[in-house]
Parts: sequence; C-alpha cells; structure tokens
Amino acid sequence: MNAGDRINQHTAMPARPDLIRLGLGIIGIGTSGPLIALSTMPILTLIFWRNLGGSLATLPFALRHSRDRVGVKWALIAGILLALHFVGFFLAMRMTTVAAGTALVALQPIFAALFVKLSGGHIPSKAWLGMIVSFIGVGLVAGVDLQISYRSFLGDLAAIISAALAAAYIMAGSKAQRTLETTTYTTICYFVCSMTALPMALIAGNELFSYSAKEWWILLGLILGAQLLGHSMFNSALKRVSPAIVSLIVFFEVPVSAILAFWWLDQKPPAGIIPGIVLILIGCILVVTRTRGVSND
Repeated sequence: MNAGDRINQHTAMPARPDLIRLGLGIIGIGTSGPLIALSTMPILTLIFWRNLGGSLATLPFALRHSRDRVGVKWALIAGILLALHFVGFFLAMRMTTVAAGTALVALQPIFAALFVKLSGGHIPSKAWLGMIVSFIGVGLVAGVDLQISYRSFLGDLAAIISAALAAAYIMAGSKAQRTLETTTYTTICYFVCSMTALPMALIAGNELFSYSAKEWWILLGLILGAQLLGHSMFNSALKRVSPAIVSLIVFFEVPVSAILAFWWLDQKPPAGIIPGIVLILIGCILVVTRTRGVSND
C-alpha cells in the first residue's frame, strides 16, 4: 500500500517506522504540559522561544526541498493557528491541573468533525453519540473545577478553545503537507507561530531574555521534547497515516502527562474529574472511529 492509499484508509495500521514515530511523539508531547506548568516564563515569551528554536532546528533540512505556493499558504495559516492554540494550551496548563487540561484538549477530533459538518460534510449519526458522551465528561470536569476555584474553571475553558484551534491547525497542516516536505512545513509553521507570539509578548511587556538557568533548561526541554520529538514526529506521520489514527494515538498524551505531572510537580488531579476524563476519551474514540470515512477536505 503506497502513502496515498494508506492515508485514506482511516483504520489501517501504520507501518512500523510510523508506529515508532508516533510512540516517540507521545513521549515528546507528554512532557509538554508538565514542563509548561513547571516554568514561570511568561506564556507568550515561552511560545516565542519554543517555536523559534523548533524552526531553527528544522531549517537546515528544509533548505534541501522545494516550496510549493499553495503548501506555503497552508503552512502560514497553520502557524498562526498553532500560536493561538498554544496560548490556550499554556494558559490551561497553568490554571488547571495537567490531567484536566490535556483531557479537554483531547476534544480536538470532535471539533474537527464539527468543522467538517459546518463545511458541508456528512457526520454519521453514531458519531453524535460520542460527542454527547464527551461533552458530559466536559461538564463533569468543568463542574468539579468550578467547585475548586474559578481560576481552574477558566483553565478548562482555555483548554476547550485550545482544542478547537488544534483541530484547525491539524487540518491546515494536513493540507500543507500534500505538497510540502515535513521539514519545510514545520520550519515555516513554527517560525510563523513564533513571529505571531513575538509582537503579542512585546505589547504585553513580557521580558525576552532575563531568566534563570532553570527556565532556559525547561525551554530547551520543550524544544527537544514537545516540539521536535512531539509535534514534528506527528507531522511526519501525517504524510502517510490518517489523521483519525493519529488523533486516537494522541489520546495517550493524557495519562503520560498526568503521570509526569504527579512525578515532577506532585500534582494529583481531583478524584472527581477522573470519570469526566474517562468519558471525554471514550467519546472522542467513538467520534474518531465513526467518522473514519469522512473527508476533511
């Protein structure tokens, strides 16, 4: 089966090299939430440096490949969407628990399905059951967090908005990589993301350079782990693997992040949100498996 056939087979098992990439990607993105929560660097500054570092790391490889105008357009759009997604995600990691935040961001495939519906696509009726199950889970998580603090509840809202932006980012990135090599796409996308965050950081009065060594080490961890090992591995797999399969595998970020947050931050999610997290993930799995034949074009 060639790459074009495989990406259209929404239930096809990825080839071994892509399974390895996706496994590494899970470890990479799993470190993201805990490291963001551990850092005290302003969010916009952290987004700027993380994505600038990621773009510079992939630039030497990108220079070897040609650039298609349509692909570049979608990469530019993806970069702006990624910056906005990161603002929501970073806020969530600092305002609510890592477990709750990553679970709510996992709503991404539900928003992708809704975007397909809004653009005139068809969503099977059985997929709506998954959406209902997930949103019941959202209600449970948000309800518990609202009882804990208004700040935690706002973190939940940031995570939900971030999920919608992540869905749009993945869809734009998938279109870009039809004509661009992964390294070319990631270089453009990450650079645009950093340049989107930079003026916002400057307007907000955020410091760009004066931070402790610990903050720079955390930033380096985000670049090497979440950005290069995480996002870049998933972007690479998206050239051959269906976004539906990638979305399913990304759900493993939730337990990985929760375990690392407990280990590094001694952060224990409230027991009351666990059923909600489970319902969110079950609902998302139902949506992904029931919409496997739906086109995202």
